[in-house]
Amino acid sequence: MAYVATRGGERAIQSAEALYRWLNRQYDPGFVRDLETHLPYLLDRVMGEGSLWAPELAALAVAQTGGDLYEAVLLLRAYRSTQPRIAYAEPIDSGSMLTVRRISAAFKDIPGGQILGPTLDYSHRVLHLQNSAKPDQSLESPENARSGALATIPYVADWHRQTGLMQPLKPDPTPPAEIPDLTRDPLLFPAPRAQRLQALARSDTGGVLALGYANMRGYGGIHPTVNEVRLAYAQVQVKHPVTGAVFSAGRVRYSQAEVVTKFKTGADGKPALELGFAATLGWNEVKLIAASMLDTAMDLPEPHPAHTEEFVLSHTEPVESSGFCIHYKLPHYVTFGSDLDALRKARAQAESNEREGVG
Repeated sequence: MAYVATRGGERAIQSAEALYRWLNRQYDPGFVRDLETHLPYLLDRVMGEGSLWAPELAALAVAQTGGDLYEAVLLLRAYRSTQPRIAYAEPIDSGSMLTVRRISAAFKDIPGGQILGPTLDYSHRVLHLQNSAKPDQSLESPENARSGALATIPYVADWHRQTGLMQPLKPDPTPPAEIPDLTRDPLLFPAPRAQRLQALARSDTGGVLALGYANMRGYGGIHPTVNEVRLAYAQVQVKHPVTGAVFSAGRVRYSQAEVVTKFKTGADGKPALELGFAATLGWNEVKLIAASMLDTAMDLPEPHPAHTEEFVLSHTEPVESSGFCIHYKLPHYVTFGSDLDALRKARAQAESNEREGVG
């Protein structure tokens, strides 16, 4: 696709930006802090797709872009690219996670119990016009709920493995520094497992949902059962550059989902459940359920597009896909003028053929 860059009209461009700023009004640090406080799930989506855990910067990006999520994600990724890589975190230890929500649709009772946590799944969808949706003061505060969050909650998939219904988990001995980094290395096909999970982790929520929904409605070959959805505060651990001692750099909001599908023959030749997995920064359940399902669907044969790894991972990339779409707004009058010239010639040739009686 060829196009020419916008040139000239510098005053008009500056005026257009000034009008944009005026329409969106000025914001101050207090407004940015309010966004961080009152819109955590929105910021979780921006941080997850931006591959950077920085609530303050995510709130600033949302404020600066007037709530345009694609622009906010782009700003966060652009900022991330300017920061040096000073260390590689250790793999997340599930035993150290503070789990605040953990549910399973596969069983009524699961090891460790169903933990509803923070959710509106079972609430009436009512628009509170008078801002009357105040929390019940008799309930625990979010701070108390976090301090009382549970660690060392077993995974439902572990129970499947212990009972022989799922293939044993094979640990990956690859050091963190040697794992392909999608923020620095191009996505290759067929994608290594690490790159596939990274691509799903920072994929566009709407894009993943659309392809996942297409599968769920029967256009694909997957109709999964949610084995587990988990929201937690995960501890980020890194090694001290001098002593080598592992220490905690803090906690981040983290979520993951697992789905199971109809059994298939495993490596041992016996039928077993197949597991789909996805995880991301922040809490984003709908994306993870769809992504974990697509993780399994991409291993199926075609013809459905959602069974094709390249189709799924390429078209759910938020920055590249939105950027390509937005680029159509740039001047294309040279190529379009060429198309019009070709059209006029074709019409003239058709009229000439009519006059000459050529079919």
